[in-house]
Amino acid sequence: MTQHASKLALVPFVSVENMMRLVHDVGIERCLVEMTAYIEEDFRRWPLFDKRPRVACHSSEGVIELMPTSDGTEYGFKYVNGHPKNTKQGLQTVTAFGLLAAVGTGYPVLLSEMTLLTALRTAATSALATRWLAPEGARTLALIGNGAQSEFQALALKAMCGVDRVRLYDIDPAATRRCAANLAEAGLTVVRCATGE
Repeated sequence: MTQHASKLALVPFVSVENMMRLVHDVGIERCLVEMTAYIEEDFRRWPLFDKRPRVACHSSEGVIELMPTSDGTEYGFKYVNGHPKNTKQGLQTVTAFGLLAAVGTGYPVLLSEMTLLTALRTAATSALATRWLAPEGARTLALIGNGAQSEFQALALKAMCGVDRVRLYDIDPAATRRCAANLAEAGLTVVRCATGE
């Protein structure tokens, strides 16, 4: 007799590959727009959330953090690190994963990669703040620091705020060249700048 695991024994898992496929299938700008709407919805529910400080483990190499929260119905946490020296070893500076659980049963309902998701969420949150705080009609974005996150920022502000011109500066000219090349087909006018000013 073959034993089969209960459906309740299997927690859905979204891998990096699954997340990338989802973003490509939906389209990155649509993902950012929809994510921004969900983030705004959650900010409107802010009082419902149990907000706890991050649990951080700092070292001379970087930081590892757990970020828990709950709205009383669902509980979630994100594990994230920040290790700037990783790039010298060909590793990512930031990696993350997260878990979502039902508060009523304590049962985990989703385990997900959150490295790409963190980049998208950061950009979507910036777009939300920009939409509310930028001067009306602003169409130019300056990005000082041109790592991978800057590309997500540019795409989010294009999709959410109508940005059509991006000025780039980084102390590492190679980062600026890479960012400009990656944004070349994004429908933005990209200007590489020699200084932060």
